[in-house]
Amino acid sequence: MRQLLYLLLLLSVSSIPVSGLPQAPTLLDPKTQPQFVNPLPVPGVLDGRNGGTFEISITQFRQNLGLVNPATGQPMETTVWGYNGTYPGPTIVAQKGVPIDVFWRNNLVDQAGQPLPHLLPVDESLHWAFSGESNWESYGVPIVTHVHGGLNESASDGLPESWYTPGFTRKGPYFIKGQQEPYHYRNEQEAATIWYHDHALGITRLNVYAGLAGFYVMTDDNEMALQEANHLPKGPYDIGLAIQDRMFYSNGELYYPSMNGEEEEEEMEGPSHMPEFFGDFILVNGKTWPVLDVEPRQYRFRILNGSDSRFYNLFLSSGQQFIQIGTDNGLLPAPVSSNRILIGTGERIDVVLDFSDPALWGQTIILQNNAHTPFPKGSAANPLTTGKVMAFRVNQPLDTEYPRTALPASFRPAIDPLTTTAEPRKLLLFEGTDELGRLKAMLGTVGDADDEEDEYGPMGWMDPITENPALNSTEIWEIYNTTADAHTIHLHMVHMQLLSRQRFMARPAREDGKLRESDIRLLGNPKEPGPEEKGWKDTYIMYPGEVTRIITRFGIPGLSVWHCHILSHEDHEMMRPYFIGTMPEDHMDSHITKVTEATPELEKELRLRMLPNPFNTDLKVQLQLPRSSSLSVAIYDATGRRIQQVFSGRRDAGLQQFSVDGSRWSNGAYFCEIVVDGKRMVRKLTLQK
Repeated sequence: MRQLLYLLLLLSVSSIPVSGLPQAPTLLDPKTQPQFVNPLPVPGVLDGRNGGTFEISITQFRQNLGLVNPATGQPMETTVWGYNGTYPGPTIVAQKGVPIDVFWRNNLVDQAGQPLPHLLPVDESLHWAFSGESNWESYGVPIVTHVHGGLNESASDGLPESWYTPGFTRKGPYFIKGQQEPYHYRNEQEAATIWYHDHALGITRLNVYAGLAGFYVMTDDNEMALQEANHLPKGPYDIGLAIQDRMFYSNGELYYPSMNGEEEEEEMEGPSHMPEFFGDFILVNGKTWPVLDVEPRQYRFRILNGSDSRFYNLFLSSGQQFIQIGTDNGLLPAPVSSNRILIGTGERIDVVLDFSDPALWGQTIILQNNAHTPFPKGSAANPLTTGKVMAFRVNQPLDTEYPRTALPASFRPAIDPLTTTAEPRKLLLFEGTDELGRLKAMLGTVGDADDEEDEYGPMGWMDPITENPALNSTEIWEIYNTTADAHTIHLHMVHMQLLSRQRFMARPAREDGKLRESDIRLLGNPKEPGPEEKGWKDTYIMYPGEVTRIITRFGIPGLSVWHCHILSHEDHEMMRPYFIGTMPEDHMDSHITKVTEATPELEKELRLRMLPNPFNTDLKVQLQLPRSSSLSVAIYDATGRRIQQVFSGRRDAGLQQFSVDGSRWSNGAYFCEIVVDGKRMVRKLTLQK
């Protein structure tokens, strides 16, 4: 099946007509494009080190990505989306211990204020933000921003069901913040290279591909002391490299493959999800195959793999080594030298490159890639295109205003290993097919001897929550990859440590993915992590035929998610909710109440009032039902946890009034959710005793 799907993808992007298939689009040939000519862009900085509240606007615009018209040699611009008018978005710099607030404004509208269509084909057969609705374009594109690697409250995490459209005309079931209250980022973690990107349910791959991504750099006293002592490069010698792959139409516009296979033609119309995406252009910081002119000194590069599905196995044409100094969530205890760096989707690797050797003067050093697609046993990278990433040209005189740096033997004390006596959770990575015959990767659980067959196995986004760690508990997750490919698994709201990897064999092999502990036979000895992985991380590569053991502490309460960071997998059910702490009853059967947003007309008809607001312990909720209706009134705290179900049932037409006692609650923000016949409204409350 996988081979058939990739054959169809190849045919869909070919310029040669294929019998039985529609005429393929005319695509831009990467071999016609210049390499190592365009200067590497460095995103602008949004400085949050002193705290404050910021507004970041998501808009559509045109940008030069380094493309030229092959016939004329003239530059071509591309329509993209971005944050504050740039792709990638501005680098947010934050200081440990100094929180910031951000309003993420969905301004994907035209000059007349009307919602823009999506830049890319939307597969409405997937479970996505507007599932089951045919007129979603009239509301606009849903977005929600996730700070990947941040330790933030659930309400500010950017959960997939917290999406919203331009003007907040429609909102997801877990939308809480963004309209009148900003997302709050605590910044209580150590110096690290984290990043932000869109996370809307079912279209994350499309929104990120359109341009919605940027760096979020944490700093702290330890890192600043290392910089001031000239033990780490700083200022213009500290640069983020966001690596992504793309495809383009011949006019320079973004192309994203989407086609119907023969097995789907009778089942659906319109665009169809593809199992993975591998573009034939490599962009760094939004520019195709750029070049950076460098001085003879050390540079720090914060490398992000922001691609959909492509892994990168990076090496330098000069043969020199990378000096790795950090992982996803912070500095390593000591530098680690290597001539190759493997980075999976969503991961970040912090490295230093030293160009001070006189033998390098005048050279152009190419950052190369030889990772297979899919990884690890797919097709080889094309050495003329996807086998190249960018170049460094050693041709700049040394700026003596900045002293040269010398890396120390240690950046920080050794990281204390997490421990627990609790039994590990046994989890599953599985690949099957959906009802249309398309590849469908899923997460799930491994059963034990006492489990009924319907209690374990592969599960989808809407299936009941199976992972419910206690608040402040430490757990080991053993994740068994039964698929043919490597997956990058990301957990929100935590930082993790790798314990080991080990090969296994599973018998009997079952098409439905059901797997019991008794079916598993471990092979060989566990492999402990190398020094390059002995740092804090939020995303790990999990190899086929191996169990990956990770350990983490769950210190932030509320709803969270874990998923594959191959975005095409995430959008097609390889994502699961989990809940930290005491789970509300309404999360037991499904974590999302199946409701839709109330229309403005209904809200006006209901005449909803909160009296008074702000309130001092006693609150009245009033609304006018025009007819007998099912009604739910519930109060949530700022983490998204339901703290009181005020009423649930049916009420006759007429004035409805409910009393809420907040005498035992702390001062702060709360939210009242009212659902009338499946139509939902949310009002913010402020308690001031």
